Amino acid sequence: MRYAIAMMAVLAVGAASGVAQAADPIKIKFSHVVADATPKGKGALEFKRLVEQRLPGKVVVEVYPNSQLFGDAKEMEALLLGDVQIIAPSLSKFDKFTKKLQVFDLPFLFDDISAIDRFQKGKMGQDLLSSMKSKGYTGLAYWHNGMKQLSANKPLRAPEDAKGLKFRIQPSDVLLAQFQALGANPQKMAFAEVYQALQTGTVDGQENTWSNIYSQKFHEAQKYISETNHGVIDYMVVANTKFWDGLPKDVKPVVEKAMADATVFANKLAEDINQQDKKRIIDSGKTEIVTLTKEQQLAWRKAMTPVYQKFEPDIGKDLLDAALASNKAS
Repeated sequence: MRYAIAMMAVLAVGAASGVAQAADPIKIKFSHVVADATPKGKGALEFKRLVEQRLPGKVVVEVYPNSQLFGDAKEMEALLLGDVQIIAPSLSKFDKFTKKLQVFDLPFLFDDISAIDRFQKGKMGQDLLSSMKSKGYTGLAYWHNGMKQLSANKPLRAPEDAKGLKFRIQPSDVLLAQFQALGANPQKMAFAEVYQALQTGTVDGQENTWSNIYSQKFHEAQKYISETNHGVIDYMVVANTKFWDGLPKDVKPVVEKAMADATVFANKLAEDINQQDKKRIIDSGKTEIVTLTKEQQLAWRKAMTPVYQKFEPDIGKDLLDAALASNKAS
């Protein structure tokens, strides 16, 4: 009798333990390389808020900004290994997985963020989100950062002003060719290393959005910023495919909706933050903003034209035509 009672007690404890284990929340580690105050940083925190509000006790989202877990060089591998579940790299990071995404790195391809938004929401843009699924990466959304500006310790008004200067770039063959077309020396470098590289003179300049320039204090290490709007820094929010496909049926749609809502939030916020940070940079008095004339802008475009010819075979004329058509939409 005592043995039977003891066995029932053991089974009861085991059952209770099983229930506790089943009730453990799903953990999503969301890692990125920029500050919480940037559009991406705020978007990640909004995603966390929405998921945990809508799935209380079922899903926990841990956000790790500023390369706290993994930097540019390691985050793609970390996602594939399952060390994190979601990352949001710059679109420039994906050219080793699909050459099609190089379309976003072409200089002066898009007139503004609205044109980029139209292209990304179109069929070809949406198809690109799933283009790396077989490699273990599932694209969830595009998040805007903004248009890129050029900075250096000398004013960059004409393409020849960049000749011989060392510029930090993201790991992209298109961006490499972009600066080579100017006669400059591009240096691939992790985002977290840029400020020190500018301070020490390891590189002479860089290209980035107003929000990234301000949040990382690049303007304090650069005497001039040319408002070129020559390219875009956007992100693809990417999940580990095995993790994403394995989410429970009652959880996955809610997380997907939270991502969609966080995307709307982040993209609306991006332009506002960029304009605010541009003003903060001007007000700081630490750098001079160089405004280009229409003639100067055309000269920059012309200097970078060979980049299109070099990468069209890899990207595809259909994608280029669709991107250019987005500029003409009303």
